[in-house]
Amino acid sequence: MAITELRFGGYGGQGVIMAGMIVGKAAVIFDGKNSTLTQTFGPEARGSHCSCQVIVSDKRILYPYVTRPNILVTMSQDACNLFQPDLREDGMLFFEESLVKPLKLSAGIRQYSIPATNMAEELGRRLVTNIVMVGFFTAITGIVGAESARQAISSLVPKNTVELNLKAFTSGYEHGQKQLGR
Repeated sequence: MAITELRFGGYGGQGVIMAGMIVGKAAVIFDGKNSTLTQTFGPEARGSHCSCQVIVSDKRILYPYVTRPNILVTMSQDACNLFQPDLREDGMLFFEESLVKPLKLSAGIRQYSIPATNMAEELGRRLVTNIVMVGFFTAITGIVGAESARQAISSLVPKNTVELNLKAFTSGYEHGQKQLGR
């Protein structure tokens, strides 16, 4: 595997940073790869712009910042508008379909949408929208293993929410598998 550059974007309070942490921890601790994570967010705790950059590689990572992402995961229109122009010509765009309408895409960009918010609400808690998205992302990309992602989720979320978060992951993962025809 070559170096894969990922960017997750949305608003504070959507769990964007947590999504990146899950992918990074799954890669490093449970899949034996290398990963870096950097994050940015506005001064407000909720509602301001926030994003994180994750790099995953089988080899050492010499530069920890994303320059041109292979994959963009957007959970807000502002994040899509800001980051989509940087996506590689052969990249992948993941988006929350009820909140994001992608800009005009280059022919080589593959796009994947999911009603992650609605799926989280069906599980009884909108707060797990990010975990639904992580499940979807994991199923489509295979950058981290499903079991590795589950272990990372179990180790990062509050103990009293592990079961709900794992259900959210499975919901997103199964949606991704269906999109792939598996």
